[in-house]
Amino acid sequence: MAQIKNEEAYRAALKRIDELLPLVNDNTPSTDKNYLELDMLSDMVEEYEDIHYPIGKPSLVDIIKLRMYEMGLTQKKLSEMLQISASTLSELISGKREPTYQLARTISTQLNIDPAIVLGV
Repeated sequence: MAQIKNEEAYRAALKRIDELLPLVNDNTPSTDKNYLELDMLSDMVEEYEDIHYPIGKPSLVDIIKLRMYEMGLTQKKLSEMLQISASTLSELISGKREPTYQLARTISTQLNIDPAIVLGV
């Protein structure tokens, strides 16, 4: 398959994808030339972005902070929700402490975070 080799080609591919998106929808047959071009360009852009713009896996701390923001929780309210001391939560959020198995389970259920993410697997 063809490959995007530089930033200029990448930008051109993005521009072409923007032009194709209005022409393709869920009802477009997979044999349609616009559908095929969009599919190929999307794969090429994804491959280029995986190499040149990788997105790292978020840490548990990042996910907890995001969930706090989404739920409108302060550290005090979160420590109460998790039934841990404010200092334990502070150490967890600063990365100085890893959660115990029991705390990981509580974080997972109370904050609706996938257990695999909480356990780092």
